[in-house]
Amino acid sequence: MNATDYTSGFLLGLSLILAIGSQNAFVLKQGIKREHIFFICLFCAISDALLISAGVAGFGAVTARYPHAVDIARLAGALFLLVYGLQSLYASVKKSHALTEPPRLYRRLDCLSQAALSDSIKLS
Repeated sequence: MNATDYTSGFLLGLSLILAIGSQNAFVLKQGIKREHIFFICLFCAISDALLISAGVAGFGAVTARYPHAVDIARLAGALFLLVYGLQSLYASVKKSHALTEPPRLYRRLDCLSQAALSDSIKLS
């Protein structure tokens, strides 16, 4: 590998980190609310590292054996983004700005889904 490959990979990784995706927006929202900031950031960082490693190590093998896995992952990601977008649209129309306190289970599922379906995971 030469310096061009490293530079290209570094810039791609940097662009994924700097982009405000759904996971970053979720972390920023929790930071504004001052709720569990350290643990949410820690969970997102660890889950990103694990999922990227798993993707590099085995997603190619899974898709070679089960070609429909890509379609299922694509549909799950699209469904998640659609539901999350509709929730945000509803909150903006309702003028609640989604800073109200949802149930504890919903918060945990939201954190898990943000980590598992983040943009950097899908692109990696």
